[in-house]
Order: sequence, then structure tokens, then C-alpha cells
Amino acid sequence: MNIKSQKDFFSGLMFMGVGVAFAWGAATYNVGTGARMGPGYFPMMLGVLLAILGVVITFKALVVETEDGDKIGTWAWKPLFFIIGANLVFGLMIGGLPSLKIPAMGLIAGIYALTFIASLAGEEFKLKEVVILATVLAIISYLAFIVLLKLQFPVWPTFITG
Repeated sequence: MNIKSQKDFFSGLMFMGVGVAFAWGAATYNVGTGARMGPGYFPMMLGVLLAILGVVITFKALVVETEDGDKIGTWAWKPLFFIIGANLVFGLMIGGLPSLKIPAMGLIAGIYALTFIASLAGEEFKLKEVVILATVLAIISYLAFIVLLKLQFPVWPTFITG
């Protein structure tokens, strides 16, 4: 077996792994039928489709010849660090961490922190663009989650709202 595209081969394996994990996790819920879907139906179908997509991509990587073998490059550590860090900080800011006496900072502050930290992952940082993006995301998130969906979680820091 000769791998003709390393990128496609390993991304196909990743899709298969995630798909199988979703399908396996969904198996613990009532799946139901297409006409009467249970809570596990969508994750089960998503997992199956993802696994099938992974099989197709992996098969393509073994059959279709590429120019240079599509070698996998080095890890992009900086973007990986900042994107994962931004998501962790966002989660921390939304809910706080009572065991360490870190208060919840709310949705708006969390989105600004997420946007600023994630923007550090790129090659260049333009403050004006990041502020505009964070503001637009905060407004859209507020409208979508608080106004339209009426979700109950902190919007502003607890020291402001009490």
C-alpha cells in the first residue's frame, strides 16, 4: 500500500475517527427512526456521514497520484496555541471559576477576549479591525443567544450586574 497524498490520508483517518466517536456516543441515546427522530439521531447520522467521508478521502489518498505526495508540513504551534487558548479563556470568562474565586465576566467580555486572543494567531495584528470584528460578533451573539433564543447566562461581568 503506497500513500500518494499524506495530507489526504491523515485527514481521512481523522474524519473516520471523529465520525466513529460521534456515532458511538450517539448510540447511548435513543436514535429513533427517520420519521420519529430521537435525540441520538442527528449525531448518529453526522458520525456515519463523517466516517464515510473519511473512507472516501483515505481511499482517494491511496489511489490518486499527486505531484509531490502532498507531504505534511511542520506543526503550526503559534496558531494552535492561540486558538485553543482563546477558546479556553472564552469558556472561563462565560462561567467563571468559583473554586479559584474567578468571577464570570459574561458573554460580551468573553467575545472580546476570544477575538483578541485568536487574532494573535495570524501573521499580522490590526487593532482597528479586531475591535470592529469583536463588536460585530458581540452584537450578533447578544441578539442571537439572549434576545432570540432567550438563553440564560451572564451577559455582563458579575461585579457590574450584581
